[in-house]
Amino acid sequence: MANNSVSDANKQPLQVLKQFTNARIALGRAGTSLPIQANLDFQLAHALARDAVSIPLDFAALTQQLSALHAVIPLQSQVENHSEYLQRPDKGRLQSPESREKLESSQIIAATTDIAIIVADGLSSTAIANHASALLNILIPKLQESGFSLAPILLARYARVAIGDPIGEICNAKMSVVLIGERPGLSSPDSMGIYFTYQPKSGNTDAQRNCISNIHSQGLDYQQAINKLMFLIHESCRLKISGVHLKDASEEGSVLEDQPRHHNFLLE
Repeated sequence: MANNSVSDANKQPLQVLKQFTNARIALGRAGTSLPIQANLDFQLAHALARDAVSIPLDFAALTQQLSALHAVIPLQSQVENHSEYLQRPDKGRLQSPESREKLESSQIIAATTDIAIIVADGLSSTAIANHASALLNILIPKLQESGFSLAPILLARYARVAIGDPIGEICNAKMSVVLIGERPGLSSPDSMGIYFTYQPKSGNTDAQRNCISNIHSQGLDYQQAINKLMFLIHESCRLKISGVHLKDASEEGSVLEDQPRHHNFLLE
């Protein structure tokens, strides 16, 4: 009996911690295996994560949704299919010759634009389908109210984060904002990230971007993400920087930091 009491006492800290995280802790066991419910939950989460990566984004539906908010220009990276996208991240960072020609022949490069918004499918089509339009429905009016000029929304297929640099450069954009589906995890198959860059141009490195990550129903909500992004945009305009030297201090006192901020490099 004493041993059981000690065992129960040792489990209590994990049970308390469990209410604050979606991580798979304190699952219990049935003999030498997991309980049936925990095993089924794992299989469902794994299936949802696989679907997020493998199911193509419905670009036609998303284009229709985004067109109700702002003008949209469809683009594509140098990747030709989903299999190549997973195997050749380098091609996902560059736009196809056809997309480049489309941008260069459009009117958006006639004058300097403050912000180019790029929406990319990334590694979770579910994330972009669930969150991109809803977040932009709040963000675009806020940017316009703040006096920023916007290029059309640039909807990029088979794209990686860094594609925002050549696209932003062609658009003569002072800043780029990339919305992209993040690599799905077992607790967040529909997590979206925002990557912000001041003076996007070919050859930029990861250190020149800021990341706002984990935007989903159980993570960062739209308003929190937008507040962080708006802070970065305004501070970037003031300081003429982005990346490791620009800290999200929207709820703190300082702006510059000595150490690089945490960066989600998996989509690069």
